[in-house]
Order: sequence, then C-alpha cells, then structure tokens
Amino acid sequence: MATPAQWLAGARPRTLPAAVVPVAVGTGVAISEGGAVWWRALVALFVALALQIGVNYANDYSDGVKGTDKDRVGPMRLVGSGTAKPKEVLAAALICFLAAAVAGLVLVVATRAWWMLLVGLVSILAAWFYTGGSRPYGYRAMGEIAVFTFFGPVAVEGTTFVQLERLSWLSLAASISVGLLICALLVVNNLRDIGTDGVSGKRTLAVVLGDSRTRVLYSAALLLPFVVALALAPARPFTFLTVLALPLAIAPVKAVHSGATGPALIATLQQTGRLQLVFGALFALGLSF
Repeated sequence: MATPAQWLAGARPRTLPAAVVPVAVGTGVAISEGGAVWWRALVALFVALALQIGVNYANDYSDGVKGTDKDRVGPMRLVGSGTAKPKEVLAAALICFLAAAVAGLVLVVATRAWWMLLVGLVSILAAWFYTGGSRPYGYRAMGEIAVFTFFGPVAVEGTTFVQLERLSWLSLAASISVGLLICALLVVNNLRDIGTDGVSGKRTLAVVLGDSRTRVLYSAALLLPFVVALALAPARPFTFLTVLALPLAIAPVKAVHSGATGPALIATLQQTGRLQLVFGALFALGLSF
C-alpha cells in the first residue's frame, strides 16, 4: 500500500503552479476591472487544483496500465512502480474530478452562466482522454494544443468571468502568455522522455518534431510570454514587471540548447516551473493596476 508521502509524490506537486498561475492572472484582471470576488477566486483555485491533481492521477493510471511508464526517466509513478494498485489510483483521479465538478457547479449557480457546465464537462473529458481511452490524444502530438487551450484561455478567462460575470479582452490576451509558459513545461517534459516515448508508442509532439526542433519550440514557448506581457504595457503599464523574471529563463534555455538530455532535464523542468510561478505572480500583479 502506498504511503501518504508516495500519494503526495504521485499528485506531482511541482506541476501545481500550472493550476495556480491561470487563476492568479485571471484574478489580476478582475481586480483591475473592479470586479474581484475573492470567494469565487478561491473556489476557482480549488477547481483548478483538483483538476490538475486529477489529471496527474489519471495519467499515472492510464500510462501505468498500458505499460508506458516502466522505463521512464522522471519521478516515480504509483502504478508504473507498483506502489499502488491501478484501481486505487483510478479512484483518486475520479474523486478529484468529482470535487472539481461540485466546486465548479457552485460557480455556475452563483453566476447563472449555465453554459459553463459544458465548459466544465469538456475540461474533465480532456483531462481524462489526454492519456486515457483507446486513442489518447496526448499520444498523437495534440497535448500542447490542449494544454494551451485549457490552462490558457479557458482557465484565465474562466477565472475572470466568474468574478466579473462578463468576458474580458484583457484576460483573453493575458491568457496567451500563461498558456505558452505551461506548454513550455510540457515540451521540456516530453523532450526529456523523447527516447522512451518513441519506443513505447507515445507520439508526443516532441517525438514528431524530433530533438532539435523541440528545443527551438521550448525556447519560443518560454520567451514569447514576455513579448505578450510587454505588448500589454500600453493598457496596463505594470505588466513591464515581468521582465524581472527574465533572468530565470537563462539557465533552462541554456541547458536545452546545450543538448541536455534525460535526467539532466529534470532540473530544467524545475527551473521552468519556477519561472512560470514568478512570471505569473509578477504578471498578475502588473495586470491588477
């Protein structure tokens, strides 16, 4: 039986900034437009975290039962390592999805935006079918598109909407930076696993593009968010604060373009997550003025 510490590791806590940053940025926009509702922001954060942890457990389960996690380079997986039974990890994923659905329903009722039920349903289905089912889209080079969509426009605009109860062009524009940075996390993760993924039948975008072009894609996804943030400066001058996070991009970009592979990219993944968190905090602060 897995220990609490192993369950925590299986939840992949280092990926949680991917859930926190979109909510922070969306709330920053809501503050600047005079409509921040803090309890709704906190519920939106709970939804995002529950979905993120749920998708992590769902991926652990799906990859584990398919045997694609046996020779992975990254951190331990519950099913692949035999630490937990597949049905236990599946139950954990479903509990997280249910918790996200219930909390999301609270926001739907509060805003009376019933169309958000469809958005929530699609988000949960996207989380499951990333690696679940007989034809997971994460194995067909579509992972980055989904990550950009759901962690960028859907999460950021959704967070802003539940507070303002209207759509915001600023939130949509800001979501581009958020989505790209989270894509960078996935790109470097898949770059790290490019060898084992190709052998196990995972046709991630990194496998399709190949090593050198994936490295270029990573740098673009890491640096373009700064361009977008600065482009918003005429409307929100304090978005210029994001340049303070730029030095954090030096080490991961240097590592990727120096040819780092396998375990050497684990540190790069951590550095990317740190950059995402700092950039997100500065971006949210800049947008709030």
